[in-house]
Order: sequence, then structure tokens, then C-alpha cells
Amino acid sequence: MQHELILSHRKKEKRRFLVLIILVIFLVTGCLIFTGLGVIKIPPWEITRIIFSLLSADSKTVAGLDDIHRAVILDIRLPRILSAVLVGAGLATAGAVLQGLLVNPLADPYTLGVSTGAAFGAALAIFFGIFLPGSLAMLTVPLFAFAGAIVALGAVYSLALVNGTLAVTNLILSGVIVSAILSAAVSFLKSMAGEGVGSIVFWLMGSFASRGWHHVLLCLPPVAAGLLICYYYADDLNILSLGVSSARQLGIDDGKVITILLITSSMITAACVSISGIIGFVGLIVPHLMRMIVGPDHRILIPASALGGALLLSGADTIARNLLTAEIPVGVLTTLLGGPFFCYIFKIKTKKQMY
Repeated sequence: MQHELILSHRKKEKRRFLVLIILVIFLVTGCLIFTGLGVIKIPPWEITRIIFSLLSADSKTVAGLDDIHRAVILDIRLPRILSAVLVGAGLATAGAVLQGLLVNPLADPYTLGVSTGAAFGAALAIFFGIFLPGSLAMLTVPLFAFAGAIVALGAVYSLALVNGTLAVTNLILSGVIVSAILSAAVSFLKSMAGEGVGSIVFWLMGSFASRGWHHVLLCLPPVAAGLLICYYYADDLNILSLGVSSARQLGIDDGKVITILLITSSMITAACVSISGIIGFVGLIVPHLMRMIVGPDHRILIPASALGGALLLSGADTIARNLLTAEIPVGVLTTLLGGPFFCYIFKIKTKKQMY
């Protein structure tokens, strides 16, 4: 009997690991295909050569490459695809962590009001026409959005503190309060913006249009570091999902782990929203979908969610820029597709619980 249980466990582990490998293959293949799609069609093998030309100093690698294709890939499409990959991975990971931490299936990266803070920061920069000096001018709105997200996060945490201790039960309510105040502030700025209201609204809808390498470099460090921290605490998160009292009995410092994971997931969200605007449903749907495929073990769920989120958002952005003549904001597309899909997942899970 025990031997059978061990074999069954090993089969499940192999299956989960296989899912991760398949997701990696799909993501790499998908990115090559997505990068080639657009007004100028570029085949995957040429894209591969162009990317390798960056890594190789050999003149033979560069020889024969179309200069226009090379410029389109390296200056326009590749940084845009990488931005979508980073944001998708970050939002999905933050969603998976928050759902496990708050033991709330409806928790997503925006639960704590980080997105509204970012929206307020971006709206301020656009409304007042602020531009940072020199090479930082292109990063003015993202940096203001990031700063706004951090300020909102600080306000939420301050409200949630009870006698110097972070009360998880107060976090969601604190997030709602801060979001309501900042949403009103954003609405006020929109009403006063006049002709500039279009820029604010477009940013709020979420898009990767005109994203360059500076956006990738702004988002990469916090997202990469955040993913590593979340994965490091995956075992502790598994135990915390059973309840705080159980975690304490097993020797987990729940206060420390909860604080670290909440701050980390919020920082990931702040970095993502700062370069993309508000993109809904990725952090809600992907963790649910991956949980159905690989199970609730966060050691597998976190990397699976990151890969799934990256694949979903890079694909959605490709559809958004190719579906119509005018580009659709990717945030609108993910919400349009994500809403019905989430209803479908919810219906399936409800039926399983009934029977």
C-alpha cells in the first residue's frame, strides 16, 4: 500500500514537471511566432538568426540579414514581447501568491490597491505634463506610476497594522478604502484634464504600444527578484494555506513570511503596472487554470503560473495589435476574453464541489 502511494506520488511529480517543460516550449515557440506577426511578416528562423546576431560578434551571423527586419525585431517587437512576458509572469505569480496567502480565490494582484496607486501616479504625470530630464524622459510616466503604487501600498499597510502587527484580515478592506480614495482622485484629474484626458484613459486601459528596452530594464529586476523570493517561500506558503494556527504548530514564523510575501507580490504588481497600465484578469484566471492542471502545490504552481501568464499576455498582445487596423488596448481584450472564461472555470469548479 505504501509502495503504491509512493509510485502514485512520483507519477504526479513527473506529470507536473512535464507540464512545466511543455509550458516553456510553448512560451519560447509562441514568442518566436508572435514576434514575426504584424504588417511585416518575418519567419521564425530569421528571428532566431537576428537574436543570435546580438550574442555573436561573428560577421557571418549578421551577413545576409535584412536591415529593416532587424530593426523591426530589435527596436520594436522584441522589447514589446518581452514586456508582455514580464508583466504576464509577474501578475500571474502575484495572483497565485495572494490567493494562497489570503485563502481567497477571488484575490488578484490588484486586491491591495496597488493598481489604483499606479493609475494615480501616472495620471498626475500626464495631467501636469511632467518630464524627467535627459534619458529618463521616456520613463516619466512609468516611474510616477511605480511611485504611486508604492505610496498606495504604504497607505494600505499602515491601515492594516494593528498594534504594530500586520492583520491579514484587514488588508483587503484597507485596499478597498485606499482604492476608493485614489479612484476618486483619478476621476477628478480626468475631469480636469481637457484634451489630455485621452492619454490618461489610454494608459488606464493597459497597452504595450511603444514599449522599448528601457521599459524592459525597468520591469525586469523587481519581477525577477520577486519571482525568486516567492518561489523560495513556496513551502511556507503551502503550510500557511492550511491555516495560521497549523503553520505556527509546524514552526513557521507566519508574521515574517506573510509580510515578506505580501510586500514582494505588491512590488511585482507595482513594477508590472508601471509599464503596462492596468491589465485585468491575468492575475485571477491564470492561477486558477494552473491550479486545475498542476494542483495546489505552490512549488509547482508559482513557476507554472509565471509561464502561463507570460504565454497568455504575449499572445493577447499579439492579437490586440493584429486583429484590427487600429490597435486594441490589451487590457480591454484580456477583460473581454477573461470574464466569460472565468465564468466557465467557476461553473466547472462549482459542479465538482456539488458532485
